[in-house]
Amino acid sequence: MLSWKLPRLLNVHQVPKVFHEDSIICGYRSPPISATACVLSLFQMTNETVNIWTHFIPTWYFLWRILALFSSPGSLYDPLLWPLFVYLLSCCIYPLMSTCAHTFSVMSTQARHICFFLDYGALSVYSLGSAIAYSAYIFPDRWVNSTFHQWFVSWAVFNTVISTGVSCYSRFPEESRPRLSKVLRVTAFAYPYLFDSIPLFYRLFLCSGNDCTHNATLTMHIWHSILAFLTGFLFATHLPERLAPGRFDYVGHSHQLFHVFGVLGTYFQMEALIMDMNLRKNWLLDHSPMPSLSGTLGAWCSAMIISLLLIAAFSWALYWKPEEQERTKYICPALDAVSDRSPARWKMQ
Repeated sequence: MLSWKLPRLLNVHQVPKVFHEDSIICGYRSPPISATACVLSLFQMTNETVNIWTHFIPTWYFLWRILALFSSPGSLYDPLLWPLFVYLLSCCIYPLMSTCAHTFSVMSTQARHICFFLDYGALSVYSLGSAIAYSAYIFPDRWVNSTFHQWFVSWAVFNTVISTGVSCYSRFPEESRPRLSKVLRVTAFAYPYLFDSIPLFYRLFLCSGNDCTHNATLTMHIWHSILAFLTGFLFATHLPERLAPGRFDYVGHSHQLFHVFGVLGTYFQMEALIMDMNLRKNWLLDHSPMPSLSGTLGAWCSAMIISLLLIAAFSWALYWKPEEQERTKYICPALDAVSDRSPARWKMQ
């Protein structure tokens, strides 16, 4: 009779340091485990279970929304809808990549880093999807067709590449210099968000007059901004588990709340974008240039390809650097101690 054995759970002192989570004591899966065991752990209460399901379920919701919105004949041929399509595609990809990263990150040390490289790349591309949609629907009337507006998407593509590169690199000093790693990662995600939100923040908090596009979407934009701030705050502070290590191992720790608030923020962002597009459609058709395929899907695909190349390069470094260090042992045994402390040495001894 076929039987499945769930992965054995360990505490923080029983797993290699690379698998440690700040202030999480129990509920770790035992690395390395097979892909099958990783999937089975979805139905076992570990410190990753809620992380996985809080992004797996929203993936299907966003997929349903994109199918519902673009199921009508000819909708994909409407240039005004192309930015929304790219944005919703990004909304489907980033929670799916996060789900895969948290599910399969215990297969090996290298697999953990590669999984989160892909997760970070998906978040960076989601930021670009937001920027493309913001460029099409969010800019206040007085900024439409300005120089900043014309270069907004191009600069966002550059930000996406930088975000992917910095966030992936942040995993290398994670064990030896965790504070530096955290600062790099927070900066890598905060900077693109702040840049993308310049037209929105101006419209919400600084703009006054008839050409500021004050409409019924402002409340939803404010909710999105509040949830985005809470998401970043939780990611940076590791609250509440830092106040009571071990108490929130399975339910309620910061990364779970980070997922929940992040998805809710995306929901409010999506609804505000759709509402803005509908309310401003006639004005945009008269005053704003129609989105082009190269400026929407083309820009998004270009950033995706560059991000994947960066992820491939960082993944290759995980395997190349340990081998290089092994060779230096035979060249100069005195380098052993330095090699053992190197942040690039990911293989477990």
